Amino acid sequence: MTIRLGDVVPDFEAETTEGPIRFHEWLGSSWGVLFSHPKNFTPVCTTELGQVARLKPEFDRRNVKVIGLSVDPLDAHAKWSDDIAETQGYAPNFPLIADQDRKVADLYDMIHPNASDTMTVRSVFIVGPDKKLKLSLTYPASAGRNFDEILRVIDSLQLTAQHAVATPANWKDGDDVIIVPSVSDEAAKEKFPGGWKTLKPYLRLVPQPGK
Repeated sequence: MTIRLGDVVPDFEAETTEGPIRFHEWLGSSWGVLFSHPKNFTPVCTTELGQVARLKPEFDRRNVKVIGLSVDPLDAHAKWSDDIAETQGYAPNFPLIADQDRKVADLYDMIHPNASDTMTVRSVFIVGPDKKLKLSLTYPASAGRNFDEILRVIDSLQLTAQHAVATPANWKDGDDVIIVPSVSDEAAKEKFPGGWKTLKPYLRLVPQPGK
């Protein structure tokens, strides 16, 4: 199943390391990050889960719930958590889905046969409180994800959901942002009374709202 930006993401029931969940209900009014792992007890995945555990306070601060997925069974998740704590210094402090029957992996198109017909790729789905897909990323099994980048793009998504702005290349929280072209100069005077810098009529930079 192909899930496109703006689609309501599929709901599902699953067993996790923190008990059974129904995904939409579990998300509640929060943002969410669902990310998959090719297999337990693999080196890149081990570093990723430790990194997410380390960054958990940053996700919490942004009202983002994080949940991982692997096609291994629940008891394997528990054993793997010990390895992650030992090697990375942080044990998983968020739920891991045990998707042994690949129900969720198939629902979210996480298995790409030309890469592997049994293991999930490194998928990332960022979901808004409206349960709609805001961003998706797909990495091969060999490339670990940059979770600082995932936090950065969440900052962008949350900011642009609240204000009529977009974020430029390499933007990070606190940098200037772009007034979207659909906002006229007249309307911008009301939204941004402090003024802005016009580089081109279609490229207007303004300090980040709220900073």
